[in-house]
Amino acid sequence: MNPHAPITLAQSLQRAQTQGLARMDAQVLHLHALGRETHDRAWLLAHDRDELSAATLERLDSWFQRRQAGEPIAYITGFKEFFGLRLQVDARVLDPRPDTETLVEWALELLPQGQPTRVLDLGTGSGAVALALQHERPGCLVTAVDASHGALSVAKANAQRLQLAVQFVHSHWMDAVPGPFEVVVSNPPYVAEGDPHLAALTHEPLQALTSGPDGLDDIRQIIAQAPSRLAPGGWLLLEHGWDQAGPVQELLRSAGFEQVQSRRDLAGIERCTGGVRAP
Repeated sequence: MNPHAPITLAQSLQRAQTQGLARMDAQVLHLHALGRETHDRAWLLAHDRDELSAATLERLDSWFQRRQAGEPIAYITGFKEFFGLRLQVDARVLDPRPDTETLVEWALELLPQGQPTRVLDLGTGSGAVALALQHERPGCLVTAVDASHGALSVAKANAQRLQLAVQFVHSHWMDAVPGPFEVVVSNPPYVAEGDPHLAALTHEPLQALTSGPDGLDDIRQIIAQAPSRLAPGGWLLLEHGWDQAGPVQELLRSAGFEQVQSRRDLAGIERCTGGVRAP
């Protein structure tokens, strides 16, 4: 096919899949190139005979190559939907995963409406968890920390654009936040160094992914700090890897936490584990 010859939207979508892109990825990239919302896939069907300009095709070809190289769709489009919020993201932060919505849902169960409950989000990245909690519980006092200045810049920009009053602090875990908090949540790094899955994640910040030989170094540090930052009866909720619920439960119990339990994500995997600081 002559790359300069006009082709229709349907032909361009087919070309993308022929090059190896997943159908959903191809649709999202075309919608983004054409200024449409990413959920508006019905529009693609209604306009499948529209011809695409040479400039649009050139832009799409560039995006196809980036996606084939493993770059997340969110970095290409510059945004990601998370818990009903449109977040701007780039390579300074992790691409927010739907699995992390399990952490948000659990925290919301613990946060009463209309009360100024103090919440801490550790390793906020793009601000996804903190902003979702602030949006759903406007009366809460949400503080979000990250050790990365770049990540905090992304999170602050998201908060400003969404007009959500999250407080941001530069801190390595809880070093710069004395507390107390009623709820502490975190989606920390939990991939073991040397994990073969890291090969597919080279576009994302490594420091936000890996945590020691077994992936639990940061979770150990958070659990060690948490009792001194939690109010009596406060909850610590942690996201972790698919096979780490048992070890995280044991770490929490060893640190004196009570009501230790895990929650499953939509795939049925024990994705989050938490416990209560003893009164």
